[in-house]
Amino acid sequence: MTSPRFGHVVTAMVTPFHRDGSVNFDGTAELAHYLAAHGSDGLVVAGSTGEGTALSDEEKLELFRVVASAVTIPVLAGSTSSDTARSVALTAAASTTGVAGILCTTPAYARPSQTGIAAHFSAVAEATDLPIMLYDIPSRAGRKIAAETTISVAQRYTHVVALKDASGDLAGAAHVTSQLGDRFDLYSGDDALTLPFISVGAVGVVSVAAHWAGVEFAAMVRAALAGDWSRARAVNEALRESCAFEGSDAYPNPIPSKAAMRYLGLEVGECRLPLGNADEEIVARAASVVAAIVVARG
Repeated sequence: MTSPRFGHVVTAMVTPFHRDGSVNFDGTAELAHYLAAHGSDGLVVAGSTGEGTALSDEEKLELFRVVASAVTIPVLAGSTSSDTARSVALTAAASTTGVAGILCTTPAYARPSQTGIAAHFSAVAEATDLPIMLYDIPSRAGRKIAAETTISVAQRYTHVVALKDASGDLAGAAHVTSQLGDRFDLYSGDDALTLPFISVGAVGVVSVAAHWAGVEFAAMVRAALAGDWSRARAVNEALRESCAFEGSDAYPNPIPSKAAMRYLGLEVGECRLPLGNADEEIVARAASVVAAIVVARG
C-alpha cells in the first residue's frame, strides 16, 4: 500500500485560543504534537474546523509556521477564502512558511458558476508551486465542485493533486478517480462516509473526529485499504457515536471538538464568535464520547 503525499488520516485541526480570545500558539504546537502521536499523518491548519473565517491573515501565517515547525508530518495551509485576490496573496505568503501543501476551498457565499470556480482555483494554483488539495464542501460554500471541474483543473495544473470531498457524491468521486488515476488522491471530507469513499478509490479521510479518535480512524483506513472489510466495518461501527457527536445544528463544528480536547487535557480554549462557548450539555457529551473511545482502546 503506497502512502499518499498528505497521509491517510489528515486531521483538520482546531485553533487553540487563550481566555481572552487571542491565538494560543504554544497550545497549537502542543495539539499538533498530540495529533501526530495519536493517529494523524497529516494536518490541516486554519480550515473550517480551525475557525479560519474568524482568523486574520497574520494569525493564519503564524499558525502555518508554528505547526509546520512543530511536526514532521505534512501540514496543509487553509489559505483561501471567497475573495480570490486575498486567496492568491495569502497562498503565496503561506508557501514560504514551511507547509507541505495548500487546502483550496470552494469560494463561499458568492455562489460562482463552475467557470468561476475553475478560474478561482486556477488563480490560486498559479500563486504557488506547492501541491494543492481542493476542498468540495457545498453545505458551507453554497456550490458543489462538478466532477468535470475537478478533472479539468487537475489536468491543467499538475500540482493540483488531491480532493477533500465533503459533498457525499460517491458517483462523482468515483468518476474523478477513474479519470485522474493514481496521481490524484481522493479523501473523504465526511468522517461517517470514509468507508464508502474508500470503496470508490479514496486514500483516506480529512477528519474532525480524529482529534480524539485518530488511532481508530487510522486502523479503519488501513484495514479497508488492505481489503479487510470485516475489520474496517467493525471499527467504523465503534466510531459511529464520534461521527454523530462532532457537529450538529445545536452544536456546530468545532464546538464539540474543542470540548473533547479540553476533556483530554489540551488547552484549546473556546470558539470565537459567532460560534461561541460550549455549554454543560455538550461538555458532558464530550466526556462520554471520548471516555468510551479511550476505554475501548485500552
